[in-house]
Amino acid sequence: MRFDTVIRHGTVVTASDTFVSDVGIKDGRIAALAAELTDADEVIDATGLFVLPGGIDSHVHLDQPSGDGIVMADDFDTGTRSAAIGGNSTVLAFCMQEKGQSLREALKIYHAKAEGRCHVDVAFHLVITDPTPEVLGQELPALVEDGYTSLKVFMTYEGLRLRDDEILATLDTARRTGALVMVHCENEDAIRYLIGRHEEEGKFAPKFHATTRPIAAEREATHRALSLAEIVDVPVVIVHVSNREAMEEIRRARKRGQKIAGETCPQYLMLTADDLDQTEMEGAKFVCSPPPRDKASQDACWEGLEQGVFDLFSSDHCPFRFDDPEGKLNEKGKRNFRWIPNGIPGVATRLPILFSEGVMKGRIDINTFVAVTSTNHAKLYGLYPRKGTIAIGADADIALWDPDKRVTVTNDLLKHGADYTPYEGLEIRGWPVQVLLGGRTIVKDGELTGPESRGRYLPRNRSSLTSSRGST
Repeated sequence: MRFDTVIRHGTVVTASDTFVSDVGIKDGRIAALAAELTDADEVIDATGLFVLPGGIDSHVHLDQPSGDGIVMADDFDTGTRSAAIGGNSTVLAFCMQEKGQSLREALKIYHAKAEGRCHVDVAFHLVITDPTPEVLGQELPALVEDGYTSLKVFMTYEGLRLRDDEILATLDTARRTGALVMVHCENEDAIRYLIGRHEEEGKFAPKFHATTRPIAAEREATHRALSLAEIVDVPVVIVHVSNREAMEEIRRARKRGQKIAGETCPQYLMLTADDLDQTEMEGAKFVCSPPPRDKASQDACWEGLEQGVFDLFSSDHCPFRFDDPEGKLNEKGKRNFRWIPNGIPGVATRLPILFSEGVMKGRIDINTFVAVTSTNHAKLYGLYPRKGTIAIGADADIALWDPDKRVTVTNDLLKHGADYTPYEGLEIRGWPVQVLLGGRTIVKDGELTGPESRGRYLPRNRSSLTSSRGST
């Protein structure tokens, strides 16, 4: 067989194995894994490099409406461009249902936003904010059959959060259809109470975002979400876990026999609440929910990755410009932390941070890195084995990593739409020097290559978590 491309002499890494092999690519898929493949139109020398599956970031917010004139910094063009720069080949973004809107209406809008603008492959999670009988009884089951097999519910944010009875009804629909539910776990009533108390005390600075969203509010909501899932007997994903107490709720639920996936993010490994406590408004750059915690919580999240509590390491990329009246420094946000849009950019830095701080510092092995950044995402969200692995028949979505390449993070390097990165100046060891999507190079040496917008929309199968007992 003559290959379109051969990647030669690299070290192939999957979630379970590490071995030296050439990779033969034909018609966008991996066609051979063997020594000394030679017959190819293109040969890529990967000597000294790791050959990894392209990253899959399953928690990405792009071009979402935020209200009050706030504009998200990344659309599908800039957001997926930044994802590719950071070694990713697939992102799962959120399709936000607005009150009174059908899910199909929402999907029509988001598909239009993404069409012809994506540099990596894209799929959508459905955010359920208005779970009417029509939505849950008719529309959602049909959409699951069409390949929209995951959804998200919020326990916080007025206008987004669902009551417990609405969550139960949504979980029951997921149980019947085989959809997988992601849950944002924070107690909204507690947060609103604390915000009111802070305002009475004249506490308006960005640092008070963290004190109004304490660990207890996340722990309680995590316990409640897991209890509701247990009542319905349905798997759930607990997203962006920030601390040990919420992590222990996941451990306890698994001991009860529940099917649970856990997710954490770079901000909970690298940032703390102290980052919000800066002069002027600089702390607004680090406002996200749940907020960064403390050193003990960072250590706990590393432990969760090392011990398998967390199946997923995602970015929760939710970018807003800082020095912008439509971003972090909007007029209301300057006066009161409650109006600072919640979210930070991170789709490009997710993989390099975990590689540098995790693999290169010996906290996790490289197979775990592949599992929590790619393979488990593909399995949990219905894309495996087409995505998330280096195997014959899989899409040739591949990232070549130089473990010795040293990079200092700067905002310009990341090619996103935000005017800052929370990780400015961070020293990284290990970087993706070439990224292939469907066998074609889309990034080389930090720059996009070739024609724009090669990404495709991906309908998905059901999750491994909804089709088998136990967690991934």
